[in-house]
Amino acid sequence: MKFFWVAGILFGMLFMSLLALRTDLFHKLFPNPKNTLLLASNAPSERDTWMNIFQNKRKIGFSHTVFSRKDGKYHLQETVFMRINTLGMVQDIHLDTKAVLNPDFTLSEIAFEVRSGLFDFGMTGAVSGDLLSLKTKNAEGERTIDIKIEKKPYLVSGILDAVKSAGLKTGETFFFDIFDPATMGQETVSVTVIGKEDILIMGEKKNANIVTLNFKGASQMAWIDENGEVLKEEGLLGIKMEKTSRQDALFGVPAEASQDLTEVASVESNVVIENPQQLEMLEVAVSGIEYDGLRIAGGRQHFKDQVLVIEKESLADIPPVFDITALPESDKSFLKPTPFIQSDHEKIRNLAKEIVSPDDSPLEKVKKLMGWIHEHIEKKPVLSVPDAISTLENRMGDCNEHSVLFAALSRAAGIPAKVEAGLVYLNGRFYYHAWNLVYVGKWITADSLFGQFPADVTHIRFSSGDQQQQLDLMGIIGKVRLRIEK
Repeated sequence: MKFFWVAGILFGMLFMSLLALRTDLFHKLFPNPKNTLLLASNAPSERDTWMNIFQNKRKIGFSHTVFSRKDGKYHLQETVFMRINTLGMVQDIHLDTKAVLNPDFTLSEIAFEVRSGLFDFGMTGAVSGDLLSLKTKNAEGERTIDIKIEKKPYLVSGILDAVKSAGLKTGETFFFDIFDPATMGQETVSVTVIGKEDILIMGEKKNANIVTLNFKGASQMAWIDENGEVLKEEGLLGIKMEKTSRQDALFGVPAEASQDLTEVASVESNVVIENPQQLEMLEVAVSGIEYDGLRIAGGRQHFKDQVLVIEKESLADIPPVFDITALPESDKSFLKPTPFIQSDHEKIRNLAKEIVSPDDSPLEKVKKLMGWIHEHIEKKPVLSVPDAISTLENRMGDCNEHSVLFAALSRAAGIPAKVEAGLVYLNGRFYYHAWNLVYVGKWITADSLFGQFPADVTHIRFSSGDQQQQLDLMGIIGKVRLRIEK
C-alpha cells in the first residue's frame, strides 16, 4: 500500500514530487496567464549539475543533469538515484531521462527508463505535428503507441529553463502542458516567480530567484541562479535537493534509505477499528484539502458539509447477466486496453479464458479473477511504473500492480473495470492504497490485494478511472485530515 509512486517516480525527473494548485483553479486565480510558447530572449547556459537528495536531513540519493545545445536544439540528460523505504522494504530506484527540446523548450524527442529490482520500464518517443509516437519496453517486449496531443508538450525537466530564458520577473505566472511518461498523458503545471533570496550553496553565497511550481494541489519551491541553474528545491514529505559536487554526490556521505514513506504519508485515525470487514457503514469528517476535482462523492460514497458517509455494497441483487450495449459510452471505455492495462494482450486474454468460463455470471467471473490474483501474485512493495504484463511476468507487486492486473483480466473477460485510489484503514492509520471498481450489473468495489469483494467501507476513494487519475492524490498527501464520527 505505498503512496502513489506512479506520480512520485516520474516527478523525480525534476524532483521526487512536483506541486501545485489544481488545474481548474489556475484560470480563476490567474485569468490572464503568460503565453507559454516561449522563445529564449537569452539562451540558457550549458551546464553539468550534481545534486544531493535529502529527506528530513537524511541523504537518500542524488541526481545528475547535463544541459547542452546542439544543432539549434537543447539536449537534456538526467539521472536520478534514490534509496526508498516502503513498508519496511528498502529498494533502489534509477531514473534515466534523455530528451531533445525545441528552441521554445517544447518536447521533440524523449527516452525514459525506470529500474527497480525485477521491474524495468523504458520508453522512447518523438513529436511530429499533433502526434506523439511512443515505443514502450517492459516484460512483454516492445509496444508502439500513437497519442494525439492537443497542445505542444513540455517535459518537467525543461520548464525552468523556459521560464528563466523568457526573463524572470517577480509576480509573473507561466503555464505549461507537461507530458507525463507514467500516464502517457498531459497535465498542467504553473510556475510563479515570487522573488529573490541569498542562499548558501557549497559554502558560497548565491543570489537566486525563487519560483514555485504548482501541480495537482501539491507545491514545490526552486531556487535558480542567474545562469538558470537550479541550486535548491524543496517539496513534499520533507524531500529536498541541493547542488553539490560530483565527488560529494557519488562518494560523499552514502545514501541511506528514506523514512518509511508509506508511514510518513499515512493519516492517523482517531478510532481503532477492530474488524473493518464487519462494518456496514462508516461516517468520517474530511478536512485540510480542496475537494474540487476529487471523486469523493458518488456510488457508495455520500459527501455533504465535509462529512463522508460510506455504505457497504450488497451483492444480493446482482443480475445473472447484464446488457453491455446498454451501458453509456463513458462506462464502455473501461473495457478498452490502455498502455499499462493491456487487456488485449495475448497473455492476458489467454489467462482470463483459463480462469473463467463463458457460462460464468459476471459475479462469478469477478470472484474467480480476484481469487487467482490474490493467490498467485506475491504481495510485495514495488517501485516502478505498474503495468499488467510486468506484474503477470514477475508475479509480485503491491496495490498498484494488483489493481492494474485485475483491471486487465476483468476487461479481457468482458467486465468493465476501473482503478480507484485513496486511503484504507490498517492498524490504527489510513494508508494510501489502490483497488478496483467493476461493473457486474452495477458498480461494485473489489480489492484483490486484500481479497475483498465488496471492499470494506474503510476504503476512502479520492480518484477513480485509470492510472492518470491517481495523480489527483498528489494534492492531498500530507494535508488530508480524517476524524471518524461513527
